[in-house]
Amino acid sequence: MRMGIQIGARPDAGFDDPLGMLHDCHRRIEHFLNIICVVADRAAGRPLGEEESAAIQAALSYFRTGGQRHNADEEQSLFPRMQAGGAEPVPEIGGLEHDHRDAELLHSRVDSIYSAWIANQAIPPDQQSELKAATDRLKKLYEQHIAIEEKVVFPRAAQTLTPEAIAAIGQEFRARRS
Repeated sequence: MRMGIQIGARPDAGFDDPLGMLHDCHRRIEHFLNIICVVADRAAGRPLGEEESAAIQAALSYFRTGGQRHNADEEQSLFPRMQAGGAEPVPEIGGLEHDHRDAELLHSRVDSIYSAWIANQAIPPDQQSELKAATDRLKKLYEQHIAIEEKVVFPRAAQTLTPEAIAAIGQEFRARRS
């Protein structure tokens, strides 16, 4: 469940390629989402093992920080430039922003339930069911959300945004991480 170095893997994009950074972030989202989904399935009804607990804590931490930063990157840097005057409107953006709000609520509940599970070594069956439902909803939400961004939004951004706009987006990403 760790994210190790993969021989021959493409290195993550840098600030000079903010669209690539968003794409790379999607792979991390999928990785950590898989952890919270798999553990919810496999560990139901028992205490979490040490490795499971560590993996869950890493995933929760990622969504608290990296996930929030990713949303800010899109909503404060990318989407406004794509919707700016003179640009052809991208109707999908409103739905994507709504997805961010839905995901935040689901992540909050998943975080709360997993934190209780780790602290108490158990959760009641109703919370186990709620956790499973929330992780299933997150998985479906992200599958659709990422597909729209990677098939519609990011390609359109690459075609329509100027090199100066792309550079400015990269600088804003850098500022959010410093």
